[in-house]
Amino acid sequence: MTRLVIVVEKASDWGSYYPSADVVTAMDYLREPVGRDDERTHVINLCRSYKYLGAGYYVSLLAEARGHKVLPSVRTINDLRRRSLYGVDIDDLNAKLTHFLPAGGRDTTDFGSLVYFGETAYPALQDLARQVFESFPCPLLRIEFERDRVWQVSSIRPVGLHTLDDGQEDAFAAALDSFSKKLWRKPRTRKLYRYDIAMLVNPTEDLPPSNKKALKQFIAAGKELAIEVDSIGKDDYQRLAEYDGLFIRETTASNDHTYRFAHRAEREGMAVIDDPTSILRCTNKIFLNDLMTSRKLAVPHTEILYRDDAKGMKEVAERLGYPLVLKIPDGSFSRGVVKVEDEAGLGKASDSLFQHSALLLAQEYLYTEFDWRIGVLNREPLFACKYFMSRGHWQIYNHNAKGGAKSGGFETIPVRKAPAEVVKLALKATNAVGDGLYGVDLKHVNGKAVVIEVNDNPSIDAGVEDAYLGDELYLRVMREFLRRMERKRQGMAR
Repeated sequence: MTRLVIVVEKASDWGSYYPSADVVTAMDYLREPVGRDDERTHVINLCRSYKYLGAGYYVSLLAEARGHKVLPSVRTINDLRRRSLYGVDIDDLNAKLTHFLPAGGRDTTDFGSLVYFGETAYPALQDLARQVFESFPCPLLRIEFERDRVWQVSSIRPVGLHTLDDGQEDAFAAALDSFSKKLWRKPRTRKLYRYDIAMLVNPTEDLPPSNKKALKQFIAAGKELAIEVDSIGKDDYQRLAEYDGLFIRETTASNDHTYRFAHRAEREGMAVIDDPTSILRCTNKIFLNDLMTSRKLAVPHTEILYRDDAKGMKEVAERLGYPLVLKIPDGSFSRGVVKVEDEAGLGKASDSLFQHSALLLAQEYLYTEFDWRIGVLNREPLFACKYFMSRGHWQIYNHNAKGGAKSGGFETIPVRKAPAEVVKLALKATNAVGDGLYGVDLKHVNGKAVVIEVNDNPSIDAGVEDAYLGDELYLRVMREFLRRMERKRQGMAR
């Protein structure tokens, strides 16, 4: 099971709360005999200060040395000292603060808000409080705001438990109770499993990267290797600390929680698929096009369109010819992709797509009956599929079909039976991105393979991508996780 340790600088700092065997003083924690066992330990460091080489600093430092998960980590303590790292989204901060400040707030020039484990007393600032906590995981923080012409964050600093008044103590107690329940609500049996993986999923997603049966197959494959695979959702961000790995089986984006999960997991030293670098590189088609081109890998003739540049758009169309394909940079599952037949269609489609992005991709149209998808894991081919175009449509997915989105058929074959040039190009494309799990979409035209895109979060559905390998596909993914987790554990033991 997991042991929870709450560390306070002085016993009196906990005086307002019920006594608990989980609460120890900093000196008692620091004097604990050092030893390793199978019991996981999570430490909440509530010392009055995290000053460099002070008691609070040493609690976090030695917790990490002992293999304990600690909040805040030494990295967080150091980051909070560097104002340049306050990379929180404050674009709409002015509107939020103006909205909830009381009458006379127009004359207010400074304001502060306490954040307890990502919770705040001000609903209008809840998203910001959560984001601050995710960026700087620390039990008690105070965000200071100041206004010259507009509101901005002036400081983010830790707060001591001993400074709270009665109402704040109640709010902190409620937040601590909620946080600890989320973090340790499920006891772990370490004798049964060597490792634990969090599998991030979204049960309500329309087109998830894995169907329900495939998710069960991943769980079964993990169990065969003594790995417990636990499905989690976007509200389980703070539970990440209890796992050894993160497997994202939800459509990724660089501007949502999937990237935050990946970034946090990597920062915690976990094995991560998809890693944050792969998410950043794969979810923007403009970046991918430049990356492939710089590596001299074959791609369709592609040009960039810029908003409010009608002349440039016309020149691009003349160079590419009609029909051509317009794409928003961050579309997935064929969304945000339009086939344009003429100048009028180009104007209409670009007007619509420019509402989502300042830049668009324009590509030559290459007709094929199907696209190749080569799955790649750790720079090795994993599966090979043919994805056929949706009936009566030029794409695999037809999102305008009657009754909802429809896709074409598929054929899954042994990798060795796929054209050698297709597999070779897929490996070159993923080598430029990283060593994670990818799905490379390619077209094979007149004996030549071209890369359409590299997906960091490839579809693995039961009955489709596993049609040839079966259970072995899921085992290969879990074996790769096992290899990475073993490597990280060995690195920590040195």
